[in-house]
Amino acid sequence: MFARREKPGLLMRVRLFLFPPGGLRRAWMYIWHRTKRISATPYAIAAGFAAGAFVSFTPFIGFHFILAGILAWILRGSILASALGTAVGNPLTFPFIWWATYNLGGLILGYDLKSEISIDLPHGFWMMLFTQPGTFFHMFWEALGPILLPMLVGAIPIGGAVGIGLYFLVYKAVARYQERRRERLDTRRRHLQGQAAE
Repeated sequence: MFARREKPGLLMRVRLFLFPPGGLRRAWMYIWHRTKRISATPYAIAAGFAAGAFVSFTPFIGFHFILAGILAWILRGSILASALGTAVGNPLTFPFIWWATYNLGGLILGYDLKSEISIDLPHGFWMMLFTQPGTFFHMFWEALGPILLPMLVGAIPIGGAVGIGLYFLVYKAVARYQERRRERLDTRRRHLQGQAAE
């Protein structure tokens, strides 16, 4: 009943994803409030969110949800919070994340710093996945290995620092939210008990 009369095209969907109608601030506030309201301990929520934020710095796009869930499970964190934490990596932040992780990882590995990342793949490269899988993976690593390796190395300190910072921020916010919620529920319960006693 409330569906659009005309479905948005691809370009419109991309625009709505990058620039939500309510604004980026509203989208982030939704994620923030949704995170605080997860039914789990402050540690589980904060650890899960931090895991998602950390994984979002790795170059494994398409696997962030899975990797974040596995890391959250290892840390005994909330898997739902880890999914929300991956929102730290998004189309607006990825260019900065990739540039920073690549250059820091390159610095650690002894590479030269670069202002841009260029990938040179031959024509028909992706079709090789179906026609010549062995050649595809060999060429894939030759072309992307020198980029993915420093990005992965750089993701560890940068993602780790962001994850730790967000862990303490989320833990404090969730603990405060849950404490206030308990106080409201206690006040409401006492009020109802007082009315029942009258």
